[in-house]
Amino acid sequence: MMKDQKPKVLLIEDEEMLSNMYEAKFTKEGFDIKKALDGETGLELMKTHKPDLVLLDIIMPKLDGFSVLKKIKEDPATKNVPVILLTNLGQDEDVKKGNNLGAAGYLVKANLTPAQVVDKVKEYLK
Repeated sequence: MMKDQKPKVLLIEDEEMLSNMYEAKFTKEGFDIKKALDGETGLELMKTHKPDLVLLDIIMPKLDGFSVLKKIKEDPATKNVPVILLTNLGQDEDVKKGNNLGAAGYLVKANLTPAQVVDKVKEYLK
């Protein structure tokens, strides 16, 4: 990634208040962030925005996060983009399912502030 380019993050999160909060934090930290409020829109943005990393909620309308992750990993154009699941599902089986589908990481929203989420994303993009 070139120095003058902002890292591009795609946030797929159906809760608008949370989505806006993350967007504000990432923008302030110098990221180019795009948001989708459902899985289908998220997949469309994958193609047009070409993010460096995806933050993906699991429980969403239209297409859940696991289905979105599966589609991202099945598409040769997007399969190498790291996807971090950002969810309140902290059960071991959910974590395992996410890992099996190719998630790069798993963050539980309730355990992290937006600033901590931004820091984690920076670690993944190093």
